[in-house]
Amino acid sequence: MVEPGHPELPLGVQAGLLGLSRSSLYYHPRPPAPQEVALKHRIDALYTAHPYYGSRRITVVLRSEGQMVNRKAVQRHMQEMGIAGLAPGPHTSRRHPAHPVYPYLLRSITAAQPNHVWGIDITYVRLQGSWLYLVAVLDWYARYVVAWELDQSLELGFVLEAVEQALAVGCPTIWNSDQGSHFTSPQYLARLEARGIQISMDGKGRALDNVFVERLWRTVKYEEVYLQSYATPREARQRLARYFHFYNHERPHQALGYRTPAAVYFGTPAGATAGYDSGKGEESTVCVFPTTSVS
Repeated sequence: MVEPGHPELPLGVQAGLLGLSRSSLYYHPRPPAPQEVALKHRIDALYTAHPYYGSRRITVVLRSEGQMVNRKAVQRHMQEMGIAGLAPGPHTSRRHPAHPVYPYLLRSITAAQPNHVWGIDITYVRLQGSWLYLVAVLDWYARYVVAWELDQSLELGFVLEAVEQALAVGCPTIWNSDQGSHFTSPQYLARLEARGIQISMDGKGRALDNVFVERLWRTVKYEEVYLQSYATPREARQRLARYFHFYNHERPHQALGYRTPAAVYFGTPAGATAGYDSGKGEESTVCVFPTTSVS
């Protein structure tokens, strides 16, 4: 929108017409310090290996490795990374205080068929000099990654994009998440409520409520992310796209009797090429189950 060097409109005039501060036109965001990047990458590795580690234990390990870091700094980094220890505690998930919370619906329920239960979550993906955030929607029965998205920030947009892509593939009976601010936001909830989906949210301090997505993150990181050294967001997206296609359509899954997630999800011997992987999935019919929120 702003054109530096315009022959008739100086930058100050352009800024005034757009209602922008002139100083903002000269701002260049600083990349994170190498020390911060290295520390966050190490926290990510420790958390992936031991997802029940909270900030206190991670701080102890980091200090034993010679890193002079205090627990407050580790807590801040973990919050920025969107992660929290799975061990029982009062702050497993941080939600917006004005957002509604829905009950956990899966305590006595096991996913019985594809599109019965979906889960959604966000994780941290490291780059050489920075990081990205990855969100994925997983079918619990088939272990099929229905949709995923990457972004450089934890803004809500990339989560909503993943939701829209997932709903273009199918429609679950129950959709589970933690109580994070993304998943209690009105924009997110409205998309599920419009489809008549039952909304389920993990209880605070419950380590196993979203265990299938936690297992997915561990698999993705050990089989792909930690074996690579992504230089750019574009490279990370390309590599992860290839990996998720492999995960869905080629990788035998032990819990599925060594069938692929796509084979189970689509009900075919070798899986299907339709759906999110090819961008040609058909929308399912609208679910009919009501949603009940609790304060």
